[in-house]
Amino acid sequence: MKKCVFAGTFDPPTLGHKDIVLKCLELFDEVIVAILINPNKKPLFSVEERQRMLEKVFAGNERVRVLAYDGLTVDLLKREKVRFYVRGIRNGTDYDYEAQLNYINVDMYKDMITVFLPTRQEFLHISSGLVKDALRFHKNVDKYVPEEIRGDLKKYLQEAEKHV
Repeated sequence: MKKCVFAGTFDPPTLGHKDIVLKCLELFDEVIVAILINPNKKPLFSVEERQRMLEKVFAGNERVRVLAYDGLTVDLLKREKVRFYVRGIRNGTDYDYEAQLNYINVDMYKDMITVFLPTRQEFLHISSGLVKDALRFHKNVDKYVPEEIRGDLKKYLQEAEKHV
């Protein structure tokens, strides 16, 4: 059984993230969507909220498993006995950054294979950071996020507006 890990902060999940997972499902038997708990980032959504959103996006697909982790991704890969690490790529800047990380990761986990998957052209401009900024300024983000979580994000906007 071929498994892969697709890791990120997913704060919040976007159509680009969903696109990469759907591509992974064409290549792998199981996709582990791993939410990185990064102490250097200030997430807008809690780990539990992000996990719930991702589980909604992939509900009914038993080949997708969502989990949260802290620490190094190579340690997660080893723990899960997974060799394939998938990275979504939007542009050359993403590639340069991910390629550099790949060399360090492979140095720590020799059996690891990084798979770079480009996102579809219509999602090139979408990033969690931009979606997060739009949400902070009470803007509608429906065209950037999966349909399954639009209601969650609308609720977030309504709650945020109550506190303004």
